[in-house]
Parts: sequence; structure tokens; C-alpha cells
Amino acid sequence: MSLKGVELQIAIPKTFEAGKMVDQAQQQVLAQQAHANEALKKEVERKQKIVNTSEGMDEISEDEDAGGEYLTGIHKKKKKGSTRKTGTTSV
Repeated sequence: MSLKGVELQIAIPKTFEAGKMVDQAQQQVLAQQAHANEALKKEVERKQKIVNTSEGMDEISEDEDAGGEYLTGIHKKKKKGSTRKTGTTSV
């Protein structure tokens, strides 16, 4: 099938227009993917911060619990020791 000059004058610009439209669509898809990727990264970072913060709180809570028991044990020992000292009389 051979095309005449007039037909080419119509076909070639339409081909370029179609090519531009396809290129614009591809660029739009790439931009949307990049935007979605950035949003996902931010969401992951936010969730990691939340987890790290809550893990830190768990560690603090565990340290306080252990420290509280430790201090309570020392306090009890001091009380026992102090009653012994006050209970003894010097000769």
C-alpha cells in the first residue's frame, strides 16, 4: 500500500501526536510511581520510629522494674541490718 503526499501530510503529524501522548502517559506513570515510592518510604520510616520508640519505652520500663526490685531489696536489707544494730547493746 503506497501513500500519497497528501496522505503523508496527515499521517506523519498524527503519528508524532500519538507518540507524544504515549510519552506523556509514560512520564505520568513514572511520576506517580516515584510519588508512591516516596510516600511508602515515609510511612516505613514513621513506623520504624514508632517501633523504636516503643521498644525504648519497654527497655526503660524493664530497667525501672528491675531497679525498683533491686532498690527494694537493698532497702529491706538495710532495714534488717539497722534493726540488728539498734537491738544490740554495747558493753
